[in-house]
Amino acid sequence: QVQLMESGGGSVQAGGSLRLSCAASGYSSNSNCVAWFRQAPGKEREGVAKIRTGTGATYYADSVEGRFTISQDHTKRTVYLQMVSLTPQDTAMYYCAARTTPACAAQIRGVDFDYWGQGTQVTVSS
Repeated sequence: QVQLMESGGGSVQAGGSLRLSCAASGYSSNSNCVAWFRQAPGKEREGVAKIRTGTGATYYADSVEGRFTISQDHTKRTVYLQMVSLTPQDTAMYYCAARTTPACAAQIRGVDFDYWGQGTQVTVSS
């Protein structure tokens, strides 16, 4: 199986930046795609960004496009989420998720992913 571990969360002021990391272990076979999700208390889970690990193609939610960048390091088996120009609306618990079966559509849906990390908290103050 695949184990995912997130890190890099913290507290920043509006306009600040953070970089989240998601390290994978387990199967030598790479995940087909990896995504970042976020969820604030009392709100529904939101897909933030996704990357096709084979091609490097990326997809973003409208709310973060232009501010967030998802990338990968194959050697380290790690996916990153670089976040800039953060606002209080970005405050949430952030999770990474991996899909190991074929298919990785443009939309970012939690039901499409099989493995999840424990989450890392991002807090943005005004």
